[in-house]
Amino acid sequence: MPTNAIIGTQWGDEGKGKITDCLAEYADLVVRFQGGTNAGHTIGIGGEIFKLHLLPSGILRRGVMAIIGNGVVVDPEELLEEIRMVESRGITVEGLRISDRANVIMPYHKILDGAEEKSRGPNGVGTTGRGIGPCYSDKISRYGVRIGDLMDKATLEEKINMIYPIKEGMMTVFGAPTQDTVKNIINTYSSYGSALGKYVTDTSVLINDAIRNGKNVLFEGAQGTMLDIDHGTYPYVTSSSCVAGGICTGAGVPPSSIKEVVGVVKAYTTRVGRGPFVTELTGGLGEYLQKRGCEFGTTTGRARRCGWLDLVIVRHAVRINGITSLAITKIDVLSGMEELKIATDYEIEGQIVKDFPSSISKLVRARPIYQEFDGWKDWTKDETEKIISNGYKTLPIEMRRYLRFISSNVGVSIGIVSLGPKREETIYLRNMKWEN
Repeated sequence: MPTNAIIGTQWGDEGKGKITDCLAEYADLVVRFQGGTNAGHTIGIGGEIFKLHLLPSGILRRGVMAIIGNGVVVDPEELLEEIRMVESRGITVEGLRISDRANVIMPYHKILDGAEEKSRGPNGVGTTGRGIGPCYSDKISRYGVRIGDLMDKATLEEKINMIYPIKEGMMTVFGAPTQDTVKNIINTYSSYGSALGKYVTDTSVLINDAIRNGKNVLFEGAQGTMLDIDHGTYPYVTSSSCVAGGICTGAGVPPSSIKEVVGVVKAYTTRVGRGPFVTELTGGLGEYLQKRGCEFGTTTGRARRCGWLDLVIVRHAVRINGITSLAITKIDVLSGMEELKIATDYEIEGQIVKDFPSSISKLVRARPIYQEFDGWKDWTKDETEKIISNGYKTLPIEMRRYLRFISSNVGVSIGIVSLGPKREETIYLRNMKWEN
């Protein structure tokens, strides 16, 4: 701190929610800067599990201001439901703030999302169907409705009267149902504006004032670097900028304000949906990781594809994001396996490739070059608690070698090792000297 960013280095689902929650203990503000309800963060606190989609993870820390930045696309109905959910479980949302510039997911976005994905047939990109892509498309096309518009019924009415006939025509072309009326949309979304109005403000001003006053600000990313619209496995990506550079546009802060970037690395690799996956494990071993790691989407429930850790993509993420330290998550899932592998490079048509290629056709032909490691024994819950209390040096030597190799290969030190989903199942290693 004072400013710290949490960025996923893979295809999302790395455990960013837990890492954000851990570091939020020291934060004054936690800022979500992109994505929408297609993201999901699962956080374990004591015996409770919280699954968040739009609310920043900092909402679970008392006294922390949780900000939804202008780069997020907001489904007001889903957000209000999420607010009710956390309040019913004793969490206050007094510190929630929503950017008046954030774009709003409208009902026609969800309809078009499903219709467009269906029209792609076997070439679909695996969208969640929550209207994220069409909402971002409207934002760029300047057909967007913003949160601030929901507080001004006359402006909202003017926009919907202009936009809806166009969307209705598009839905007709796709053969999708058009059940809503202009009047119904205006009334419904005006009511959302009334319900959310007390949280809405110019969040860029709040964030920059906090940074100027020396407050601790934590920027929370959704998805991961390999789903970034520019730097991911295009077109099998999301519709926003998931990388550290997206903080500037998605939160309204200058590049000079981002001091530390924590790259979250799952100790193996997963992804959801279609697209190339060089280290994917099919069959028994992939299914074992899927079940042991509970690899099912927080938002969709879809099973995640699983594979060995791929350092080609982690190095790509380190370069794109300027990552200054790593947080390794879910390494406990690998416990009890006799042999482990890490991909260090690719082989494509006889050539050794060290940097992640942009070409999907090249990725399909890529073969991983592996480094093999001895596994370590599994341990009991009591042993886990003992290891956490005694720190890094009590981790199995094989695990420490695995961790040290990751750090050495990507050129970034490890600051956090997560040994489970709960806050307390965490070892902090900042500034530690690596030892065998």
